[in-house]
Amino acid sequence: MAAILCENCSGQYHYTQVNQPLEISCMLLPIMLGKVFLDFFMLQVKQKNVKVSFMGYFCVSLALLDFTLLMSISFIFCFEDFALWGVRFTKYHICLFTQIISLTYGILHYPVYLVAGLDYYMTIAQTSQFPKRGQRLLYVFAVVVIWISGFFCILKGTSIYEELEIKNRFSPYQCPLSASVQSYSVSCAVVLLTGTALLACRKEVTTMLLSVRVASFASQPVLLFSYVSNNNSTCFKWQLLTRLLVCFLGTWAPFVLLQIIILFLGARIPAYMEMNVPWLYFVNSFLIAVAYWCRCHDVELTEEMWSTDPFVSWKFCFMPFNNENTEPADKPGAVIVIC
Repeated sequence: MAAILCENCSGQYHYTQVNQPLEISCMLLPIMLGKVFLDFFMLQVKQKNVKVSFMGYFCVSLALLDFTLLMSISFIFCFEDFALWGVRFTKYHICLFTQIISLTYGILHYPVYLVAGLDYYMTIAQTSQFPKRGQRLLYVFAVVVIWISGFFCILKGTSIYEELEIKNRFSPYQCPLSASVQSYSVSCAVVLLTGTALLACRKEVTTMLLSVRVASFASQPVLLFSYVSNNNSTCFKWQLLTRLLVCFLGTWAPFVLLQIIILFLGARIPAYMEMNVPWLYFVNSFLIAVAYWCRCHDVELTEEMWSTDPFVSWKFCFMPFNNENTEPADKPGAVIVIC
């Protein structure tokens, strides 16, 4: 890329271009450092005793790829101009690698969420916490195929190189990075569906929140909600939707608010920043809630069933708190959500 940028240039312009680094290069390093730290922090603080899933494997692969990109741009930033295996690397490759990663991340939202949604829809009723080895290998295979397909779609055509060449020719000291249309549409869909469900269940949610009180269970603060048993299928799904909303927003309300602010301001975040582990776990919880609601009658009320989400406890959306090792709740027919 450096050779392209300096082609047919005067000696003075060539000197200026080589010695004046890309302005964005100095910013990419701390940005990627913060993103990698956030990725591994989320992987560390999540619950460990959860069932393996496609999204869990993909989150790990994303964190590793971000770490690889961070190490690559750090190495190039430190040595500035060097040759490796016959290829000359300069600071312009920091921009090039980030642009390729950004474009690849931008086209993977739909396939990742589609596969994760199908995975939860088919396995949400499984009671085994540890799936067979073949299922684990299938998750690994799916993750590898998605990454290879994404990079192949970006790198196979010459249009990507022409686009990057035009962008960098007109902005020789900047690094134009595109936002993801897929991420924007998914964010709009999640906010719209959550808002619609909240609006439809506003009376039930208000009643439930007004009846909540704080209690202590196993030295942990818990929220005690009123619970009314109803065997009617339609009423059950309506009550379940209310509880799913409370559990989902109880954990991810700040993230939903952040998405609303971003959409309202029309902020365009580069794709390499948009796809991150916190965002994936946010969408992961949303997909799990949808799967629970769609297959609510297939869910078996067992302890192994509830270790699905690393951040949200969905157990008490389906049944009152019932544990033979604890004292009964203060009020019969109460549902407890641990915060």
